[in-house]
Amino acid sequence: MSLFGQEAMNMTTECIDMLTDKKKVLIVDDVPRNIDLLKEILAEHYQVQVAKNGVAALNIIAASEPDIVLLDVMMPGMSGFEVCEKLKSQNQTANIPVIFLTATTDMKYEIEGFRVGAVDFITKPISPMTTLSRVATHLKLSENDKQNKAIIAARTQQLDDALEAAVTMLGEVGHLNDTDTGIHMWRMADYSAALARAAGWEEEQVELLRMAAPMHDTGKVAIPDSILKSPHKLTDDEMEIMKSHTVAGHNILSKSNAPLFQLAAQAALGHHEKWDGSGYPYGLAARAIPQSARIVAMADVFDALTMERSYKKSWTVEEALVHIERSAGSHFDPELVRLFLSIKDELIRIQKKWHLRELEQAN
Repeated sequence: MSLFGQEAMNMTTECIDMLTDKKKVLIVDDVPRNIDLLKEILAEHYQVQVAKNGVAALNIIAASEPDIVLLDVMMPGMSGFEVCEKLKSQNQTANIPVIFLTATTDMKYEIEGFRVGAVDFITKPISPMTTLSRVATHLKLSENDKQNKAIIAARTQQLDDALEAAVTMLGEVGHLNDTDTGIHMWRMADYSAALARAAGWEEEQVELLRMAAPMHDTGKVAIPDSILKSPHKLTDDEMEIMKSHTVAGHNILSKSNAPLFQLAAQAALGHHEKWDGSGYPYGLAARAIPQSARIVAMADVFDALTMERSYKKSWTVEEALVHIERSAGSHFDPELVRLFLSIKDELIRIQKKWHLRELEQAN
């Protein structure tokens, strides 16, 4: 080796020692002399694992996940391309970088290798400096990727927490003048989500409704205290003002184009509509009422009936379900009623979960 080549090799190995903390490298090759050469190159800097075929490689990866895989393309039985495809098809192993080892320079092999998920190729005969440099480079890139994903996950969680706090605050705005609690809002939201799921909603939309449901009474902030806290039966004029909270809530929430707030605006506007057209604010009937509003309406009534208040005892789940069943076709969508009754066990689990949370908060 020339003086220049030796200096380059020394610089490469110094960089590796700084970048790696005995990372695990899996060598997969069916030719013993290739394995011996790669082990000789890598063993000083990495924990080296060896497999002589694709099946053995997958078993090793399942038992002790490597940080990078050096994978021969042409092997008997399962080819390197097949092994790589299997790794990339599993969430747990999809992010392990794979470098293919090949003696061919045919472009079609490179195209296929990158298609199945490889990050690089090392062409045989194997060069120590090329091997060390590429392994170190892709380990560093992989580590950076993991760190970036961790940062994104942490920031996403912060945004999710902030969003949930904002939803809670908007939900509480609608209950400033009553005794309903945050527990009520999120319990009702869980009932809504359970019913939406039973109705066949995609899970992403189910979660969106769970976040939107607590905001359905936001418009009550626009209703005077004298009406919200009135000790007597509301007059016709007062009742008209009270009904306007649906439109007010819609006007507030629809100012955002975000899907969450658009869904919340829809529920706010329609949660007092009734299947038979006798509800408000617009007297919509049947499927003219958005399904989100039909779901939230039923969840809200169920939660109100089963929640103890200062002026009434709580109904049992069974009593509340009987009431809802009797209201099918008048107040509620008959098909949603059927689905709601079918998830009774889940409703009870949700109720118990939030009862425990309430006890924890009290203590």
